[in-house]
Amino acid sequence: MKTAVRKTNENKMMFTNQDLAKLLIPLMLEQLLTTLMGTVDTMMVSTVGSAAISAVSLVDSINILLIQLFGALAGGGAIICAQYIGKKDMEKAKHAANQLVFIVTILSVIITAFAVLFNKPLLRLIFGQVEDAVMDASVIYFFITALSYPAIAMYNAGASVYRSNNNSRLPMTISIISNVMNIAGNAYLIYVMKWGVAGAALATLGSRVFCAVVIMFMLKRPKEVIGIGKIHKIKADWEELKRILKVGVPTGIENGMFQFGKLAIQSTVSTLGTVAIAAQAMTNILEALNGVAALAVGLGMMTVVGQCIGAKEEGQAIYYIKKLCVIGEVALVIGCGAVCILVEPITVLAGMEPESAALCIYMIRAITIVKPLFWTLSFVLPYGFRAAGDVKFPMTVSCISMWCCRVALCILLCRGVGLGTMSVWYAMFTDWAVRCVIFVIRFKNRKWMKKSLVC
Repeated sequence: MKTAVRKTNENKMMFTNQDLAKLLIPLMLEQLLTTLMGTVDTMMVSTVGSAAISAVSLVDSINILLIQLFGALAGGGAIICAQYIGKKDMEKAKHAANQLVFIVTILSVIITAFAVLFNKPLLRLIFGQVEDAVMDASVIYFFITALSYPAIAMYNAGASVYRSNNNSRLPMTISIISNVMNIAGNAYLIYVMKWGVAGAALATLGSRVFCAVVIMFMLKRPKEVIGIGKIHKIKADWEELKRILKVGVPTGIENGMFQFGKLAIQSTVSTLGTVAIAAQAMTNILEALNGVAALAVGLGMMTVVGQCIGAKEEGQAIYYIKKLCVIGEVALVIGCGAVCILVEPITVLAGMEPESAALCIYMIRAITIVKPLFWTLSFVLPYGFRAAGDVKFPMTVSCISMWCCRVALCILLCRGVGLGTMSVWYAMFTDWAVRCVIFVIRFKNRKWMKKSLVC
């Protein structure tokens, strides 16, 4: 595989439109299909019974948090690799890739051991007293899925290494095959073998192990420009690990705060009754879906801007951030429009009660109007800052805006003013608007360009 780095000068851009398409389209497809497959996965588990779906929902709130932690570390490694690639220092890029695999493997094994050894006490500590049937199913699901943490961590690390060198097609292919395996595994283990929650967890474990094995095998091939050696022979380079953690830790904290804020909002919505809870649950799924393609553009931005910063092409970094934000906005508008058109038939197919369906449709229409105004500059633009090494500022802004606007304002409007479920979205719109203004100011003052990690 040839590296995507190009010699640059004043008249030659580092990435052509064809290069961007090759990077972004597989990312968009991967993110979209993964989201859709995740929804199908949840629907299949729901047929086992209320205890099963409750157990999966509870444990997945832990799993998502940890997966985002591994993803944040992988993103940190990808940015370091991309900057080295832009600098045309392929040996250091390869070294950074090895250090990334080393740190995520060690960390994920430790977390897995902790989760397995303290399985039920951890669940009791986090979720308190739940029904015995739900707790029993949670223990089984948590034990099996915890075994997959090293696999998902290694896959995320490997996928990030490939994306940092402009190869997003391979991770997409592996991810699609893995998701199909997961669905097929669910169908066999749940419906044929009647293994319930254990079957769902084993299907997930198998698909994640497949991902890790394949991508690690590919990275070990001698022809890889950025490959890895034998994991057990990798020695820690604390200076390189500090660079990775400098990006990964703040991003992980930001993602963690987002999950805690989400739980706080869910707690508020739960006081509004079953109609509101059902409407909000479906709206959350559809709102996440309409922004998936735009978020994929942000992931691609880390590669593009990271390489530009490594090559000391600050002007091109600015140009590509603007260009990719426009592409992200187009993707968002298309996504919002498609979801708005499909929301009514989706509520019918989902068998929602008329009141819940009407409320969901109303909220989606409001989101379709407001989201394109602020969301891209609130969530896609900061990927450019992170790619340049400016991670603490987006983390600080996101955490403060999350708790002051999204959470506090939601609670005030819901419990104090009595605006119902729309309180969630009024608060969310405010959060998006505040981030948008602050991040645009940050982009214009160019302070984010002074944070390069390897130059």
